[in-house]
Amino acid sequence: MVIEKIAYAGWSQCYRVSDGRIEAIVTTDVGPRIIRYGAVGGANLLYEDPGQRGLTGGDAWRAYGGHRLWHAPEVAPRTYAPDNGPVKCELQIHGVRLSQPTEPATGIEKQLELRLDAYRDGLQVIHRLTNRNPWAVELAPWAVTQMAGGGTAVVPQEPYAPHPDFQDLDVSGAAPTYQPARTLALWPFTRLNDPRWTFLDRFILVRQDPAQVAPFKFGVANHQGWAGYVLDGEMLVKRYPWQDGARYADLGCNTEVWTDRGLLELETLGPLVTLEPGATVEHQETWFYLKDVPLTGPELEAALLPLLAEG
Repeated sequence: MVIEKIAYAGWSQCYRVSDGRIEAIVTTDVGPRIIRYGAVGGANLLYEDPGQRGLTGGDAWRAYGGHRLWHAPEVAPRTYAPDNGPVKCELQIHGVRLSQPTEPATGIEKQLELRLDAYRDGLQVIHRLTNRNPWAVELAPWAVTQMAGGGTAVVPQEPYAPHPDFQDLDVSGAAPTYQPARTLALWPFTRLNDPRWTFLDRFILVRQDPAQVAPFKFGVANHQGWAGYVLDGEMLVKRYPWQDGARYADLGCNTEVWTDRGLLELETLGPLVTLEPGATVEHQETWFYLKDVPLTGPELEAALLPLLAEG
């Protein structure tokens, strides 16, 4: 594994973490941010804002691109605390740890840690929020990955089960149930007839379409614990835990997708917690890189099965 200091996208203080197959690049000029993820020598699967490369300083919030850490629920101006200043970087045996100074407007300290262990599969992305206020704060860690345009988000559906009164019409072999199993949260600006999303038996697909100007967002209670994004056959798959009995923001969502004409955000959330002064909450994702991934239902499921079967 390689950890090296480099310049990237106009920022001079960056670190590259690579196992020779995939690489992630973080910047310490702003953030904490992951600004690149993909195959070595290949395209960046993460979005880069061409007008904001290399920018630092100022009081206005900037998207920049890449992967960031927020705290839910979304409330302006709290959520949009700018991350335009430098962050502390600690080199680890298997990666890097980035720590942002406490946000003056919120009293919350953000930390992002990357671990790329040769003995484990995938990139571990650990998000931490610490309450530096003298009072408790209710929040949830919220990991937001801005994906490069032109691809498709893949969110799993909950498993199908037949109606108990019509079992004889079903050949799936699934256990029948009267109970609901799927939660779908819709924002006021989300249209059910939006052409960017498609419902398949096992997946919900959302295309990033530069011709569609209006924003679009939805969320689900995702018990399957994964979601991904496919771009030109390459795929970033995130795995993250669902916690039974926990309370989640946004009508119970731990997975959300937002898109507009420029990019698509693949978002995951940890449970809501009441964070006492000095306490820390952690939310972990594991990123996997796949290639030659098809986007048709059965073929997509077959391509993902070896990874998802690992539990």
